[in-house]
Amino acid sequence: MVALIGAPMVLDAHLLGLVTVILFTLVGALGLNILMGYTGLVSLGHVGFLVLGAYGYAVTVGIHGLHPLLGFLMAGIVPAIAGVIVGAPSLRLKGIYLAITTMAFAFIINTAILEADFITNGSSGIFLPRPTMFGISFKSDAAFYWLCLFFAVAALAVTLNIRRSRIGRAFMAIRDNDIAAQSMGINLIAYKLLAFVMSAFMTGIAGALFGVYLSFVTVEGFTFHLTIEALAILVVGGLGSALGVVLGTILIVLLPEITGVLLSLTGDAAQEVMATKAFEVRNILYGVIIIGFLRFDPTGLVGIWKDVQRTWVNWPLKY
Repeated sequence: MVALIGAPMVLDAHLLGLVTVILFTLVGALGLNILMGYTGLVSLGHVGFLVLGAYGYAVTVGIHGLHPLLGFLMAGIVPAIAGVIVGAPSLRLKGIYLAITTMAFAFIINTAILEADFITNGSSGIFLPRPTMFGISFKSDAAFYWLCLFFAVAALAVTLNIRRSRIGRAFMAIRDNDIAAQSMGINLIAYKLLAFVMSAFMTGIAGALFGVYLSFVTVEGFTFHLTIEALAILVVGGLGSALGVVLGTILIVLLPEITGVLLSLTGDAAQEVMATKAFEVRNILYGVIIIGFLRFDPTGLVGIWKDVQRTWVNWPLKY
């Protein structure tokens, strides 16, 4: 924590920006982990909650000029309400059918935002200044970094405590076998909807931070690619593990940077490919790394970490 708090004092603008992206990406990934990792409900439409959170904050602060604290509250409440709506099909749908339903929800949300231009400015977007709360200005990169750090630590603490609570145990029972969970007295309707609401609320906060980071909120800034990135984080880090989400977020966000550094060592041609085809290269990297982890270590980075721990503790024995 001391290193994280002091990071703005030692990192340059580029590296500080990367760490800031890691922090608010972590908030959204932890939200998705509650739904997929803890409860076992597959969602391909979480970018819809992300954009609703961004617009919930942008309309409140950027258009109506209300307090940023109220903006962050609306950034969580608006997606949470949508979570109830999109979570209703989860009471009867599972697996790929639920995934397709949530993906359709994301496209519906984008269309609705563009059509409701009297509320959202439509395709024109909304400019967002950095917030000032409790007399503290977050206009500088260092101050905004600390704001993202606060939300990331809060999201991580909530996620860890949920797992240890009665609610978390109910989520994991539904994930393992919902029929058995129902036979033990767990209300499937209530807990599935609660998982969607909690996940959407946390993802909406991440969307607000993302919008403030960009200083401009528009539908085009929240592509379906963000959903794929979130899924890659969970697969690479380790589904259902908060530590895995942290490790996965760090790797996925830094992967293009690491690849760029490695390609710079191979010559000008590789650098030109990275400069002109960065989006395509990033998609290929995500695909390769997801396939690699699913094939060779489905437990992800957290599984590798636990293997290293066991090896260290039991050395020189294997078990």
